[in-house]
Amino acid sequence: MNPIVWTYTIYLVISIALTIWVARTLHRNGRHFLVEVYRGNESLADSVNHLLVVGFYLVNLGYITLALAVSRYVHDTRGAIETVSAKVGAVLIVLGIMHFTNLFVFTRMRRRAELRSAPPPLPPTSRLAPIAPVR
Repeated sequence: MNPIVWTYTIYLVISIALTIWVARTLHRNGRHFLVEVYRGNESLADSVNHLLVVGFYLVNLGYITLALAVSRYVHDTRGAIETVSAKVGAVLIVLGIMHFTNLFVFTRMRRRAELRSAPPPLPPTSRLAPIAPVR
């Protein structure tokens, strides 16, 4: 088999497996945050979690397919390993960015939910004397 075909195959297998692993981890652990954000409404939390995972798959699998093309010809095993390494490294960086983006979104959603359920501010207990204008 041609070295470039092996390069494509190995790249796709590793990249898709990593994407599935990260998506499952986010789905499983992100659910807890969403249930808290949606005040125990598990069906809504599960729906939002599923939509987030679908978006995660679309973005990452789209990137994987766009990055499939190799700009140089792979002649030997060394070239194939270097090409796969560079491409999988780029996929890992994109997965990391997506992971931290999801964490950021979950954290903001959680903060907003906490602010909505926080008690209202207390009225002032005293007043300050007015300051005379300076001339």
